[in-house]
Parts: sequence; structure tokens; C-alpha cells
Amino acid sequence: MYEPNVVGDWQEYDEHAGLRVCVHRLEQAEPPRGRDDAAEGLTYFSLRVTVENRGERSFGVHLEDGQIDVRIGPDGESAFIDWRNSQFIEGFDVYPLRRATAVLYAAGPQAALGQVDVQVQLRVDDEWAGRRMWVGGLGLDEGAAGTAPGAGRESLARQVSNFLRDQAEEGTA
Repeated sequence: MYEPNVVGDWQEYDEHAGLRVCVHRLEQAEPPRGRDDAAEGLTYFSLRVTVENRGERSFGVHLEDGQIDVRIGPDGESAFIDWRNSQFIEGFDVYPLRRATAVLYAAGPQAALGQVDVQVQLRVDDEWAGRRMWVGGLGLDEGAAGTAPGAGRESLARQVSNFLRDQAEEGTA
């Protein structure tokens, strides 16, 4: 069974040797150019998507609006994406041992931000790479204080895995 990544984990692309991607720094943050009127009453947050090249050749990378989907809450409702404030990777050549980062600003009801799902579909050298998914939430630190490194991620990953397993069992029963 496919299990999603936890925010902060790197995911490598088998079809593009050396290329990997990470969704990280999921945090409450106000957008730099001011709030969008459509987000009135919602809580803003930001996240970063970093593409890193550990391979031997450069890759032309595209990560634009429509290639990142953000869902919030237990029902997986769509978050409001502030396209005006977000920064994307538009046709950038990522050379070996280099990175490129997109910064996305989104908003949603405060109560729903404890569970955030981010799906990314990267375009590399004008070909679509496979979709990857990360799970996290505001208030769930990538490195929680007072815990062993990775303990928070392992706990969240275990919860997500158990939930997906239970859903699959219910679907076959």
C-alpha cells in the first residue's frame, strides 16, 4: 500500500536519477504583499517545496500553480491558495548539487489546519513526474522539542498509515 510522506521528508524520483523533492516549513505566516480579500476570516499559512538535484546532469524543473494541491481538515477540503503572494519554480534549470524552492501561501479555517495534505506533481524536462503526497499540520513541528529526532514524524506517519489501512479494510468488507 502507498503511504504518504510526512512534511519534512525527502522523496526521490526513480524516473529522474538524483532528483528529489521535499515539502517543508509548514507554518502559520502572513503573506508578504498583504491578505487577499477572499481569505477574510481564514488563517494564513505557508509551506515550501524544495527540489534538489543530487544527480550528474541538470534538470529543467517546472512547479507552477495547479501542480500543488493543498487539502485541509479531516474531510480534505481545498485550502484557499493565494496565487498572488506565492512564488513558483517556472522553467528553472536545477544543476547538480543545487536546489530550487517554491513558497506557497494558503489559508483555511483555523480548526481545519491541524491536518494538511499537500500533493505535488513536478514537471521535469517537459515530462510529468509521478504525484507525491505529504501530510502534516500546523502545530506539528518537524522537530518537536523534548522528543527524539523524527519521533513526531514517526508518530504522525503511523497514525496516517493506520487510518489508510483501516479505510482499505472497510472498503473490502
